[in-house]
Amino acid sequence: MSEEKINAASSAGIPGWGGFEFGRRLGLQAAAAIAAGGAFASLVDVSEAFAASKSKTIKIGFVSPRTGALSDFAGPDKYVLSQVRAASFFAKGIKIGGTTYKIEITEVDTQSDPNVAVQVTQGLINGGADLILTSSAPETTIPVSTTCEAAHVPCLSTVVPWEAYWGGFSGTSITPEGGAAGTGPKYNATFFFGIPQFSGCFVPMWEKVQKATGANSYVAEMFPNDADGNAFRAAFGPTVGAMFPSKYTFVDGGAYADLTTSFTSMIQTFKTGGPNGGPCDLFVNCPLPPDFQTFWTQASQQDYNPKLATVAKVMLFPTDAYALGALSNNIATDAWFTPYSPYESSLTGLKANAFCAGFQVATKGQWVQSMGSTYSLFEIAVEALRKIKNPHNRSDLAEALQHIKYDGMCGPINMRSTSSNPLAASPAPGIAIIQPVGIQWKPGSTELVGHKKFAWSPWVVDNTLNKSIPTNATLDPTNA
Repeated sequence: MSEEKINAASSAGIPGWGGFEFGRRLGLQAAAAIAAGGAFASLVDVSEAFAASKSKTIKIGFVSPRTGALSDFAGPDKYVLSQVRAASFFAKGIKIGGTTYKIEITEVDTQSDPNVAVQVTQGLINGGADLILTSSAPETTIPVSTTCEAAHVPCLSTVVPWEAYWGGFSGTSITPEGGAAGTGPKYNATFFFGIPQFSGCFVPMWEKVQKATGANSYVAEMFPNDADGNAFRAAFGPTVGAMFPSKYTFVDGGAYADLTTSFTSMIQTFKTGGPNGGPCDLFVNCPLPPDFQTFWTQASQQDYNPKLATVAKVMLFPTDAYALGALSNNIATDAWFTPYSPYESSLTGLKANAFCAGFQVATKGQWVQSMGSTYSLFEIAVEALRKIKNPHNRSDLAEALQHIKYDGMCGPINMRSTSSNPLAASPAPGIAIIQPVGIQWKPGSTELVGHKKFAWSPWVVDNTLNKSIPTNATLDPTNA
C-alpha cells in the first residue's frame, strides 16, 4: 500500500488558523497515514503494555516544529524546557500514590510536516510515552492528537484553534451557532481559543479607532484560497455579525492564490468598496506572511491606508515585524500570552515578566508569545499527574487532563468551564479557552521587558476579553 501523505507546511510562510473542516481533513489524513503504515493495532498493544508497567519513570513526549515553516512557534522551546527541567517536580521527581517517580522528557521535531508529526508520535508511543504534549498550529497538533487518540495515549495540545482541533476527531461536528457537537476524544485535551475570541478581540479595537477617527464600518477581507483563508471567509464575518448584529459590512477582496505577486486588483476593490465608492477603513486578513508583506507594501504604494489593520496568522512574532520595518507600525493582532500579565508559574512561582526577561538574557533574542503556552503544557501535565494514583494508567491520566482547573503561566485554565460568558465557557469537555488581548506593533522602549529596547515590540492596547492583563499603550490608527 502506498504511503498516505499529508500536505506539509509551506516553506514560504507560517500556516495558521484553519477551521473545523481544515481540522477534519488533517485528522482524516493522519488516520490514513497510520492505517497505511499498519501501525494502529501495534500502537494500541504497545500502549497497553506500558500502561501495565510498574516503572518508576514517567515518560513525557514533547512534539513541536523545531525546523521548517512553523519553526518560529518553537523558537523558545529550548529555553522553556530548561526552565521546566529545573523545576522541582522534574529535577527531583514527583510523588504519586506514595511512590516517587522520575519524569523523563523526550523532545522530537516534526520538521513542520504533518506526516513527520505522525511518525515521531508513533516513535514516542513505541518508546513507552505515558503522556504526549504538543504545540504549534493545526499541522502539528492535529496529527499528533489523532495518533495518540488511536493508540489510547493521553495527549495535551495548545496553539490550535478549538474548532480545528475538534474537527480532527471522528464523530464531531460544529452546530449552526458555532458550538461543539458530537462525541469528542477520550484521550485528548486542549487549551487555546477560536473564531469567536478572534472576533471578540478584534472588534473592540475597530470600535476604538472608529470613535477616535470616524472610520467607517466597512471591513476589507484579505483571505486566500487555501484552507485557512476559506475557513476564515466562511466563519469570521458571520461570527462578527452574530456577535455585533448589523454593525459591519464585509468586502471580500477575492480568493487569491498563495504567493500572489500582484494585489493591485484587490487593493482597488478595497479603495472603492466603502461608502459612496470610498475606501474600506477597517482591514482583516489571514494570509501567509510573505503574501501580507507583498500586499501591505503594495497597498502603501497605491495609497490604500485603512484606519486599522487587524491581522490573524501574521505578525505573531518579531520576525514578521522586522520583515516589514516601518510598515509594521500600529498593525494590530491577538496575543494569548504576554509578559505584562499578573500570571505566574504553578511549578516555581516565576512571574510571567521574569520568565520573558530571562529568555531575553539567555538567548539575546526577543520574547515570543508561544513560550507561555508551551510552558503551560508542562504545568498541566503535573496537575493531572498529581490527581491520579498510577501515572501509567492511561485512562485515569486522560480523564484527569479533561478535568483540569488551575492557574498558571497562561492564567486560569478550566477544561470544563460553565461560565455564563459564552466566550469563556468550554465548548466541550476537555477544551479550555484562553482569552486573548489585542496588541499593536510599535517602536520598542526600555520601559518594556527587562528594560531591553528592541526596534519593534508588541504593546497591549485592548483587554476587553481579559481584564487581568493591563494595557500599556493607547490603540492608534494604523495609518494616522
